[in-house]
Amino acid sequence: MSVRSAGRWGLVAQFPAPLIARFARNKLAVGGLLVVALFLLFCFVGPTLHSTDQIHTDLTQVNLHPSGAHWLGTDAVGHDELGRLMYGGKVSLLVGLAAGVLATVIGTLWGSVAGYAGGWVDAVMMRVVDAGIAIPALFILLVVSAITTPGVPGLILILGLVSWLVPSRLVRAETLTLKSRDYVLTLRAIGGSHSRAITRHILPNSVSTIVVAATFQVADAILLVAYVSYLGLGVQPPSTDWGGMLSAGLTAAYSGRWWLIVPPGLAIILVVCAFNAVGDGLRDAFDVRGRG
Repeated sequence: MSVRSAGRWGLVAQFPAPLIARFARNKLAVGGLLVVALFLLFCFVGPTLHSTDQIHTDLTQVNLHPSGAHWLGTDAVGHDELGRLMYGGKVSLLVGLAAGVLATVIGTLWGSVAGYAGGWVDAVMMRVVDAGIAIPALFILLVVSAITTPGVPGLILILGLVSWLVPSRLVRAETLTLKSRDYVLTLRAIGGSHSRAITRHILPNSVSTIVVAATFQVADAILLVAYVSYLGLGVQPPSTDWGGMLSAGLTAAYSGRWWLIVPPGLAIILVVCAFNAVGDGLRDAFDVRGRG
């Protein structure tokens, strides 16, 4: 394989089977992937099998205990809690996945340009990142949510714009290493453009860093939207997410209605831990240093 093709496609494209095999050896990561898949099915396919009305209230079905008719009981306005868990999970996962991808895309572009350009351009761009990291993302979310009432698209945009800083630093570090490789230097020597060097060589060879960063960003985004919704500043009724369900069920939990707080709390914990486990597994699978 030529230097050019090796630079363009990287290790992942050349050896997908060993990559999958290394990931499969990590039982915790495989378990995390299975949990993520099950929750995606539960939240996006489940409502077609367990159809419930999550818009209108039914005061004749308020605060019912779990039973055959309502497996997880009902809430304070008569919504079926199992259906609500699916409905809220769909919002949480959609926002988390979309915001994680958006943050990774922005961070990847910013970090690759900063690392490749170097010099004063890199210095200025990374000082912007340092300034952004100094401000807690949760604080920014609370301020924005207090000013406006974001819907799902607004939450995705806000989370994406406050979460790209860490991926940008990771991709920049990878770019600083890759830009001195022979295939990049050869491209520049024959008159190749900077954009071609980044899109054809730098980014494909940074795919391991990008993919791993994306999984962690999704987990962080799900936690952030849960924080904001728990404080009552997330998506507004009749829409909800797992954080909003926790906030709504907190008072009821003191009255013994555990089914209003335990299921969404467990869902958040399981999904976040699952994405983190998948991220750890991908990081180990991509890391071939020291392997025989």
